[in-house]
Amino acid sequence: MTEENFKNGQVLLIDKPLNWTSFQVVNKLRWHIKQRFGIKKIKVGHAGTLDPLATGLLIICTGKQTKEINIYQGQVKEYTGTFTIGATTPSYDLETEIDKTFSTEHITEQLLQETTKQFVGDIQQKPPIFSAIKKDGKRLYELARKGETTEIKSRTVSISEFEITKVDLPKVDFRVICSKGTYIRSLAFDFGEALNSGAHLSVLRRTKIGDFSVEKASLIEEFIENLEVE
Repeated sequence: MTEENFKNGQVLLIDKPLNWTSFQVVNKLRWHIKQRFGIKKIKVGHAGTLDPLATGLLIICTGKQTKEINIYQGQVKEYTGTFTIGATTPSYDLETEIDKTFSTEHITEQLLQETTKQFVGDIQQKPPIFSAIKKDGKRLYELARKGETTEIKSRTVSISEFEITKVDLPKVDFRVICSKGTYIRSLAFDFGEALNSGAHLSVLRRTKIGDFSVEKASLIEEFIENLEVE
């Protein structure tokens, strides 16, 4: 791979590690590309944020390919992960502590499977208060961390597949194929409510974006190593 390749535009598939922000991945790759070729400036961006507590596929675009980011962002995504049933958190995931607990005695595998049907198709979903969506110029998570509450509007998202792949209560593994703008954390919360219990997201991995699969993605260390060798 040459300097010209990166400037003309590359689509890089990266398997984002746990506890990294998507921006940290972009900044790391940009720094190494600049160092490797002695470039002062090059555009690098990602096509769809993953939360720090999520792992999996990040599409990174360089150079002229950054103009295509919106196209990649709009594609259908597949996720796998784990819901923890019987407890909720304010962030709907493990970023915050458990705030409420619920009974799970009535929950059976059949109930779990039946409940998934409520969420297939076009559904109304409220983004989590701990999200990067802006309201009145401020990101919602900034307000949430200050303890401020704000009304969040529901939005229409589309889920084409939602299946429970393993049940080991309180842990429930799932696979979801969904549209742009779907919050899996919100799905966890809503799913818990639909079970007459509670739930939060405890593991999340993005496995596909459109035709791109995490199986073809590189770890950050692998990308850097290959960059140095070429």
